[in-house]
Amino acid sequence: MFEKVLIANRGEIALRILRACREMGIATVAVHSSADTDAMHVRLADESVCIGPPAAKDSYLSIQSILSAATISHADAIHPGYGFLSENADFASMVEEHGIAFIGPTADHIRLMGDKVAAKAAVQAAGIPVVPGSDGAVADLDDANRVAQDIGLPVLIKAAAGGGGRGMKVVREAGELADALKMAQMEAMTAFGNGAVYIEKFLGRPRHIEIQILADGHGNVVHLGERDCSLQRRHQKVLEEAPSPALNETERAEIGRITVEAVKALGYRSAGTVEYLYEDGAFYFIEMNTRLQVEHPVTEAITGIDLVREMVRVAQGAKLSITQDDIRLRGHAVECRINAEDPATFIPSPGEVGIYHAPGGLGVRVDSALYSGYTVPPYYDSMIAKLIVHGATRNECLMRLRRALQEFVVDGISTNIPLQQRIVGERAFVDGNYDIHWLEKLVAETDDAG
Repeated sequence: MFEKVLIANRGEIALRILRACREMGIATVAVHSSADTDAMHVRLADESVCIGPPAAKDSYLSIQSILSAATISHADAIHPGYGFLSENADFASMVEEHGIAFIGPTADHIRLMGDKVAAKAAVQAAGIPVVPGSDGAVADLDDANRVAQDIGLPVLIKAAAGGGGRGMKVVREAGELADALKMAQMEAMTAFGNGAVYIEKFLGRPRHIEIQILADGHGNVVHLGERDCSLQRRHQKVLEEAPSPALNETERAEIGRITVEAVKALGYRSAGTVEYLYEDGAFYFIEMNTRLQVEHPVTEAITGIDLVREMVRVAQGAKLSITQDDIRLRGHAVECRINAEDPATFIPSPGEVGIYHAPGGLGVRVDSALYSGYTVPPYYDSMIAKLIVHGATRNECLMRLRRALQEFVVDGISTNIPLQQRIVGERAFVDGNYDIHWLEKLVAETDDAG
């Protein structure tokens, strides 16, 4: 049993991990930059260590500083949360080399899935369907032209070493390929230090469906159903729901079975998420995230399973506390990401929070590190809260969600709550009739009207 866990993160996810550890009787160490001295995770942890100045590269991304904090605080384990160093294979290796447990997958699995080309080849060999495209990175323009001709236009050029929309270009006409290839390679090199790109078939109206898995390293793997993450802007998720209104029970069971068998073949350990594009009844692998996802609470809401607790147990060497037969999906859940940004221009809105009132009531959960008087710093991601709502049916969930959004008050800074209210009131969303391009079009229509 771990006696002390260092949380290598900040904000709401640091609090989420802290709470799970405390319920397990495990002491916690919060690390923080000088900008986060008054942060809630620092106030509530058993110990705290300042690891550097505000810039993430000098604090939350500083492997040396975090390992030093773990050493001086005598932490048994480190949980990386999501973002920052959570998918840094070198960090995971160095944590283990220092005799500290890494609460997550092995460094080898992080490294494998961090290389999108290698990941695609690995899962394809394990039986997961993939989008038609190049076999690895394209060598040059001639190679790119050959692939485009083989699979047909339109195609999508993607960075091999990263995601988040960087190094990603859609090519609809043959004459666009040369310039798009150069731009994608340059963006990939700038963002990830690796200019390699690969090409896939561009799907017209796909859904973004992801399968949550848990594996214990002893050969036991389960899936906890799917999440629909199709509501995105600039390839960043805005709202997620579980289960997906687009899938039926047969499709859900089949893609779950395929995913579990593949993850088991890979020998994976810890929590992970396998992401797919779904169109016309077919699933195509996008990537595997080797960490806890931002949207994990919707899965917890419909399964009743504490994903962080299972991650900690697995890192201690324990077997999963559940089997596939134990997992039942109950009701429906939606998560809205609440960001400190202008709801129309999306410009970040850091600053001091005045009145703060989180919604409550049956089936309402808010994961946030905000409080009245807290100053949202300008140095990090703009997400400041997650509103998670659960109901017995999707309709009940959406009615409850509208009520909760009306109750949510964050004074002093701008937030995207008005955008979330608009989304959940749109007929297409209510009907479950949307895809990964729908929100971009909705935002564009608003801009044009303005």
